[in-house]
Amino acid sequence: MTKISEKNELRVTGIWGFESKSSLKIPLFSVGISAGFPSPAEDSIEKNLDLNEFLIKHPSATFFVRVAGDSMTGAGIHTGDILIVDRALEPKSGNVVIAMVNGDFTVKRYNHIDGRCFLLAENSQFKPIEITDGMQVEVWGVVSYVIHKV
Repeated sequence: MTKISEKNELRVTGIWGFESKSSLKIPLFSVGISAGFPSPAEDSIEKNLDLNEFLIKHPSATFFVRVAGDSMTGAGIHTGDILIVDRALEPKSGNVVIAMVNGDFTVKRYNHIDGRCFLLAENSQFKPIEITDGMQVEVWGVVSYVIHKV
């Protein structure tokens, strides 16, 4: 049996469903914003962007999770980040997924290598989890976006 509850293993600390109660349209600028000298942007508003439309492709199959740990820092996922997870997407090799392994949630990169399945960390301090017979493994969904506060 593979132990996944190691110190600082990236884990799910909260799960929320998606409920779109209203639309909030925010201006989307069509030109890049300068990181150097300011430039006029008033005439560059392309359209209004609704983040629900942009981030949520399958509302009834989407949920959010907050994570803790550092096993996925190489994928840009850090403690406190919120992941947007889509259950309607079929997990493919290379996707970051939310999986339940032997009763514990984890966030890992799903991978098929030479006919074997693995859940891989994006931090060299963590060993791959090989999915073998006798393990209880269920992929709950594919991570489609990471919300990370800078």
